[in-house]
Amino acid sequence: MSISSKPVNLLRLFARYRPFRRNKTTGQFKGDENGVTAVEFGLLALPFFAIIGAILETSLIFLASQILDSAVNDSSRLIKTGQAQSADYTSTEYRAAICDGLYEMFDCNNLRIRVSEVASFGAATLSNVVDLTDGSWTIVENYDDGAGASIILVEAYYKWPTMLDILSFDLSNLADGTRMLSAVRVFRNEPF
Repeated sequence: MSISSKPVNLLRLFARYRPFRRNKTTGQFKGDENGVTAVEFGLLALPFFAIIGAILETSLIFLASQILDSAVNDSSRLIKTGQAQSADYTSTEYRAAICDGLYEMFDCNNLRIRVSEVASFGAATLSNVVDLTDGSWTIVENYDDGAGASIILVEAYYKWPTMLDILSFDLSNLADGTRMLSAVRVFRNEPF
């Protein structure tokens, strides 16, 4: 076996190998914009739908809170004017009066209501109605609509289920993953 004594020209050997040379394939992709929309949508879809979901859930919770507040306001008027007392309302009938104004957005069995007579407006205080460690109810429901000129405290509470927990967006404020909605009214009964 003989070895050629001719020197090898390295430039000529690697002249055929050009890794950065433009070939037909890369030239075709350079100006091609097919699929750009799909790629952009793929990048922006998750944040877009997360923002839309957050807006919808926030507005739904706000709507539910306003509906609960309006229902408690309307039903409190029954007590304030003496209509509840003259009709001899019980807690069940008063719950039905509140639920009539909730437009079936709430499960009335999960609504907690406390109506109590207080000595003065300054004595009307609120306490925790749930255990903050696990979200279980601690409220003791009662119904005392008082007499004419009595000061009445009406409280209604509801645990609204939250649905979204995307990108650290979570509207729950209780340990069980729900949001506490509440409506409270303090008023003096008319002298009926």
